[in-house]
Amino acid sequence: MRTALTIAGSDSCGGAGIQADIKTMQANGVYAMSAITALTAQNTTGVSDIYDVSPEFLGAQLDSVFTDIFPDAVKIGMVSQAGLIKIIASKLRQYNAKNIVVDPVMVATSGAKLISDDAIEVLKSELFPLANLLTPNIPEAEVLTGMVITSPEDMVKAAQVISSEYNSAVLLKGGHKVNDANDLLFDGGKATWFNGKRINNPNTHGTGCTLSSAIASNLAKGYSLEDAVKRAKDYISGALGAMLDLGKGSGSMDHGFAIDNEFTKEN
Repeated sequence: MRTALTIAGSDSCGGAGIQADIKTMQANGVYAMSAITALTAQNTTGVSDIYDVSPEFLGAQLDSVFTDIFPDAVKIGMVSQAGLIKIIASKLRQYNAKNIVVDPVMVATSGAKLISDDAIEVLKSELFPLANLLTPNIPEAEVLTGMVITSPEDMVKAAQVISSEYNSAVLLKGGHKVNDANDLLFDGGKATWFNGKRINNPNTHGTGCTLSSAIASNLAKGYSLEDAVKRAKDYISGALGAMLDLGKGSGSMDHGFAIDNEFTKEN
């Protein structure tokens, strides 16, 4: 069985972060492992507290994984502290990790900055150059390029700039600022659009985590990058289309919408 590692924070309500990543990886047919960067107290209405682990403990988690069950792909989500970013980059280099997907969680879709400027600089200098794929949203791409992105043409230009700067493929997520669900993959000088289905579901908590984890899962299974993105987009559409509705705020998708066997039946 192929394996994938998620390096991210924990979401106590299960819709994003480590919990969403593990559910997604399981649903996409790989064995999921994790290294937790932070504990969060959060639910569908927001985050009330965060407790970061130490760089030393994060390093110990990564050593434990890489020296026993070597991952076929690695997904990296939100990491808010420069010291944690540095230890991740160090361990990825030490173990020559492969199929690295980095979701550069720096800026919320609302435009709010989620990590400090010094941590962003460490992300750019230490972690991004190790990535096989970066998956920024439009506000994050604007931070990385200094551009204002208001059109599909701007998305192509920004993705090209980011890809050239960090020698990585880029999946620039359109979101609602430019289009509904159309994402742009820029890889090796080639731009490929992936048009998503418009699904009227307000419960979109954890979509970025889920997409990057699904891509990593498919890379772990040997799919090309283009096919991995297409399969991940299809999975997201199915998870949103299941119309799960839990909690008082923006809830989670149904990560297990396609899992149907004797053990999933209700009494």
